[in-house]
Amino acid sequence: MRFGLSLPWVLFLIAAASAQQPAATADQAKIAPAKFVDVTSTLGVSFQYKSSHTAKHYLPETMGAGVALFDYDNDGRLDIFLVNGAPISDPTPKGTIPQKTGPSDWNRLYHQKVDGTFQDVTETAGLQGVGYGMGVAVGDYDNDGYEDLYVTALGGNRLYHNNGNGTFTDVTEKAGVSGGGWSTSAGWIDLDGDGLLDLVVLRYLQWDFSDIWCGERKEGYRSYCHPDYFPPVAPLVYHNDGNGHFTEVSQKIGLSKPGKGLGLAIADYDRDGHVDIFIANDSMFEFLYRNKGNGTFEEVGLASGIAADADGRTFAGMGIDFADYNNDGLPDVVITDLANQMYALYKNNGDGTFSYTSYDSGFGKMTRPHSGWGVRFIDYDNDGWKDLLIAQGHDLDTVELNYPNLHYREPMLLARNTGRDFEDISADSGDIFHQPWLGRGMAIGDIDNDGRLDAVVTTNDGSVHILHNDTPTSNHWLTLKLIGHKSNRDAIGAEVKLTTGKGQQLVTVSTAGSYLSSSDKRVHLGLGLETTAKTVEIHWPSGAVQVLKDVHADQILQIDEPAGNMAKEQGK
Repeated sequence: MRFGLSLPWVLFLIAAASAQQPAATADQAKIAPAKFVDVTSTLGVSFQYKSSHTAKHYLPETMGAGVALFDYDNDGRLDIFLVNGAPISDPTPKGTIPQKTGPSDWNRLYHQKVDGTFQDVTETAGLQGVGYGMGVAVGDYDNDGYEDLYVTALGGNRLYHNNGNGTFTDVTEKAGVSGGGWSTSAGWIDLDGDGLLDLVVLRYLQWDFSDIWCGERKEGYRSYCHPDYFPPVAPLVYHNDGNGHFTEVSQKIGLSKPGKGLGLAIADYDRDGHVDIFIANDSMFEFLYRNKGNGTFEEVGLASGIAADADGRTFAGMGIDFADYNNDGLPDVVITDLANQMYALYKNNGDGTFSYTSYDSGFGKMTRPHSGWGVRFIDYDNDGWKDLLIAQGHDLDTVELNYPNLHYREPMLLARNTGRDFEDISADSGDIFHQPWLGRGMAIGDIDNDGRLDAVVTTNDGSVHILHNDTPTSNHWLTLKLIGHKSNRDAIGAEVKLTTGKGQQLVTVSTAGSYLSSSDKRVHLGLGLETTAKTVEIHWPSGAVQVLKDVHADQILQIDEPAGNMAKEQGK
């Protein structure tokens, strides 16, 4: 656990000790207002995403880019990696692959110092990047104890190996993972249970810089083309061969259905012990890939009732998260989309199917006028219920010309989970929820280790925002850092089941989810007024089961995978 907060954080935060205040009543905890504060400039982070808007309205200009929260140097403090675009000429010749031309286009790595501020270490680390960047995925693919980076782009992706000394090496060609086309979100997951992380890379469209006019043919009304104009494309799946090289296996393992993929998340939805994959597609059926347990997958979105909304309509799936929001031990799904569609919330029925609950939960009504991208289930007040934080903003800069009731730029949205439904508490949760942005990527993590989850949000052709969670609460929390040994070292795919006197929670270890982004791999759990977890049960990807009893709250606890596959109990 980190000790000693910096002056900038002290100015904005209540330190971790605040969680030790006298317990509030349930009613007091319920009505405690949320509060998020933008601390970007105070922490020394200055970044501007370059989308290079043109008169031709090339589709990549609308997308924005991802962000990662991860501890690249293992000092216990989260660092920030930001993906940047590149210049696009107006017009751009067909077949062109945009390239970075200088520091204003670089991707950026910010190292968190002991005092809580950040230092730009991009050049030292060797992470300036190439190409028109899109997404980022974090995972320790060689199990050496240091987190590696995979950066997706328009026209070619890059894999950066973490050397463990503050520098990264571009090993793309050696690894065989350059990809091609237009890649978006990616995720690390051990697909075959060999203890090595494999890589799933989504691709968006079959697209090039052809000059296509969309929208009304009059000045100021030219628009970005709808994705229906372009054919879908299959994802790329790279199997980790264990020697620094990967083999593309999408066809071989059944993960090759053409889609228009933008978001990716993982969880074991059917409780068979194998992690499944959900893909958010834009304006076509969503894909749910069921892990058959033999290294292959089958797409079951339609059969599971999760491919479309309650009326069978497709929507512009963009951001995604796959987590148990109602604490019934079954992973559920949320997907963001465009205005007039309602964000999609699906409840896991426990029989291999899902129910569309956007209407019943109140989530649909509050989101119908909005356009969402990055999204995560986040227990902002540590009451034991997963809330929803969403980055918003439309993709069409002409939307207000045609639909005056909609908005191009929009504030963030925070939906509180009451345990029965969701309620929009954005208006009372801080000034940032009144500031219109072109929100895109979003990563979640406890940046200052104070027991409250924070967020980093990117904007299209705009600044990055670090949002500190300054919510006043006496609720307790527990953060778990899992270290795999027979399993992959990041423990991605492991399940954590926490039980207190008030019930249970289920969390899947993953860095994937949201939109183009990668969040802290540590598991964060709110305990409400409980000061002790009765049990923490971990199902490791290797099959090992580990049970810890009477775990004290308000700590960051490292848990190592036990040897062998036998269940193990540990008292704390």
